[in-house]
Amino acid sequence: MYLVPAYIVYLVVSIALTVWVARTLSKNGIVFLKECFGHDDSLAHSTNHLLVVGFYLVNLGWILLSLRFGSEPQGMAEAFEFLSTKIGLVVVALGFMHFFNMNAVAKFGRKVGQWLREDDFGNQLKPEPQRGILD
Repeated sequence: MYLVPAYIVYLVVSIALTVWVARTLSKNGIVFLKECFGHDDSLAHSTNHLLVVGFYLVNLGWILLSLRFGSEPQGMAEAFEFLSTKIGLVVVALGFMHFFNMNAVAKFGRKVGQWLREDDFGNQLKPEPQRGILD
């Protein structure tokens, strides 16, 4: 009696959390990516999009696969425990994905940024002077 409503609540909350986290990370992460990739806007935006797609795939897959785990709740209290466990696992998975993505971007972004600042022979290019509004 409580299983189907619990599944519906679980799916709605989990998917909403996933979308909110993905949008937040995407919107705020673009600045970080631009810095990592030597202010290359197209590379930063395409990497950001790929990270968001991968984030959705992994997290939505986790949400759907974890539907089968757990015993059927027999009362309202068990339904809340059921939901808190399932949603808690989703939140932990979202956190792990965030730290994994940040680690990967920090590690590989510096390397790509270094490549962007080298010529074809591996020599460091001189940075172009930053121009401000008054220049």
